[in-house]
Amino acid sequence: MDIKEDAKSQVITPTETQLRDSVSTRTGTLWTAVTHIITGVIGAGVLSLAWATAELGWIAGPVALIAFAGVTLLSAFLLSDCYRYPDPDNGPLRLNSYAQAVQVYLGKKNEIVCGAVVYINLMGFCIAYTIVTATSIRAIMKSNCYHREGHNATCSYGDNNNYFMLLFGLVQIFMSQIPNFHNMLWLSVVAAIMSFAYSLIGIGLALGKIIEKRQIEGSVRGSPAENRGAKVWLVFQALGNIAFSYPFSIILLEIQDTLRSPPAEKQTMKKASTVAVFIQTFFFFCCGCLGYAAFGDSTPGNLLTGFGFYEPFWLVDLANACIVLHLVGGYQVYSQPIFAAMERCLTEKYPQNKFIARFYDFKLPMLRGGTMKFNPMRMCLRTIYVVITTGVAVMFPYFNEVLGVLGAIGFWPLAVYFPVEMCIMQKKIQSWTRPWLLLRGVSFVCLFVCLLCLVGSIYGLVGAKFG
Repeated sequence: MDIKEDAKSQVITPTETQLRDSVSTRTGTLWTAVTHIITGVIGAGVLSLAWATAELGWIAGPVALIAFAGVTLLSAFLLSDCYRYPDPDNGPLRLNSYAQAVQVYLGKKNEIVCGAVVYINLMGFCIAYTIVTATSIRAIMKSNCYHREGHNATCSYGDNNNYFMLLFGLVQIFMSQIPNFHNMLWLSVVAAIMSFAYSLIGIGLALGKIIEKRQIEGSVRGSPAENRGAKVWLVFQALGNIAFSYPFSIILLEIQDTLRSPPAEKQTMKKASTVAVFIQTFFFFCCGCLGYAAFGDSTPGNLLTGFGFYEPFWLVDLANACIVLHLVGGYQVYSQPIFAAMERCLTEKYPQNKFIARFYDFKLPMLRGGTMKFNPMRMCLRTIYVVITTGVAVMFPYFNEVLGVLGAIGFWPLAVYFPVEMCIMQKKIQSWTRPWLLLRGVSFVCLFVCLLCLVGSIYGLVGAKFG
């Protein structure tokens, strides 16, 4: 199962049973942990890295990739040390999810804030997935048109992607009625395979274009803008896109909980994080730098739907089909934790209400003995959620700007602030000592950068909508 996707569902209050050492067998190793991390972090965000590198240029782009990799690795090391919480009365606690760790170390209020940030990001993922899926469907149709009629043909298929977004939303309304969809093993397997497939296709196409042109495009300053002010906002937005792609903090403790010991879980996890971040950074360098080298100032915002590639058209179609398959299921994976939280809240508050608590058996046609439990509240609540996310996507169908906002919102609190605060609490670091100053300094710098990314991305979002 895709650990990153499953981890999002764990934003709950932990019980003593969940926190204590269990008798279940943990057989994870260094390489299983590396595999889980790599599977979790390779996603749709990788398609924006070529554009981000183009905006930053040949020096700032690679430096930004390395800097975010360094912060991500520091975050992983801090969280690894927080996995076991010392309890003098009952023995050490295993903290097997991010939210549990935040609650135990920092209290209930911080756990609520952490949960809110996570749920905002989950909803943002659904909006981004709606945008990307619609763009990929349209790209497949345009690719076939260009192949038939020539690269200079008018293959618009409408002025926007609203039709495809509404179609995607309709599909999700039906799929959202399936309970516990995110627990299906095949879904994560398919999503992982598809994400690797379209990422590798993008790298291969970019490399082929460089070989064909026999030159490397781009410059030290990056792509030009209308004026200096516009360039500044684009740089901040590009940093937000990189921030969206990198961190895996929210999945780390759950992965660490699968590791066998001895050796100590934190030792294995630190080695796994180092290897995974190295592989992740190399992979992102390939996507970002090869994409920029292939297109230079004309680098598209989405490497596979911006039509820098026309041929072979079937390979472009295959890559976009992989994106669609990945994100159709991915939408449900990221939605299910929100569904569960809303439904649990209403069920606990109104346990006797038949509209909320009662389930009806619904026989499935053409399926012997097949029944599905139908709940009116579930149908209405999930349908409303899909309508809202689809509506926001239709209003703001801007891939890079949306990713920039999501990256800016989620990176500092989840990858920097909470890990730093938990480390200070866990190690009992005294105020104004050198370690305290270093940790707080890193947190402040990252906060400042993320605020700039957020402002730049919102500026770009508003400019794209009303400019």
